[in-house]
Amino acid sequence: MDSLIRTIVLDGTRRADIRPGSTVLVELTEDKRTGKLTGGKVQEVLTTSPNHPHGIKVRLENGQIGRIKQIIQK
Repeated sequence: MDSLIRTIVLDGTRRADIRPGSTVLVELTEDKRTGKLTGGKVQEVLTTSPNHPHGIKVRLENGQIGRIKQIIQK
């Protein structure tokens, strides 16, 4: 039987959906005006509240900080 890979995309506003190692698309602080998204893996979750309307703030493994716009789950 063929292997089926499902990709689920979440919006990144719930802290409970995010774990270190999660693959995400974030809007970096310096890209706020342009809306450019940067991909990476979460190193650390910085937002302490359970939800944030603009996206949970995280530090990526490469050290960049931004708010999650999409969580990619496979």
